[in-house]
Amino acid sequence: MKRIFGLLLGGALLAGCSDTKTDAAADVNVQSLNQQFIGAWNAKNTVQLDSLLADDVQYAQGATRFSGKSEVSDKWVRATMGTIADLKLYATSTGNGPAMAYEAGTFSTEVLPEMADQPRGEGEGNFILVWKKNAKNAWKLSYVQLEGLPVKVK
Repeated sequence: MKRIFGLLLGGALLAGCSDTKTDAAADVNVQSLNQQFIGAWNAKNTVQLDSLLADDVQYAQGATRFSGKSEVSDKWVRATMGTIADLKLYATSTGNGPAMAYEAGTFSTEVLPEMADQPRGEGEGNFILVWKKNAKNAWKLSYVQLEGLPVKVK
C-alpha cells in the first residue's frame, strides 16, 4: 500500500511540473504583440516600430526581400509609412511556444494617394508575423510576409 501511495504521489508531482512548463509557454499573447506593432504603425511611430524589430528581421512580399533591422526599417517601414493608413489585421491562425509566436491571416488598409487629386484606395491581402525572444528575453518581430491583392479605388 505504501508503494502505491508513493507512486501516486510521485505521479502527481510530475504532472504538476509538466503543467508549469505548458503554462510558461503560453505566457506570450501574440495578439498583444501585433497590436503594439499595428498601433505604432497607425500612429506613424517609427521609433517604437524600430524597437519592436529583431536585429535579424526578415521581410518578404512577392519577389521583394529585405534582411536586417536597418534595411527592413528603411526600405519597408519608412518607405511605405506615408502611403497607407488604418492598418488592420484579421487573424485566422495563431500559435506560440516558449521562444516563438506567430499570427497569420488577412489585413486591410487605406491606401493614400500620391497626389492630392487622386482617389484613395483600399488594400488587402494575407500576412504572417513571427515573433521570437531575443537574448534579453524580449519579444521582437523576426519575420514579416505580406501578399497583397491589387489596390481597389475607393
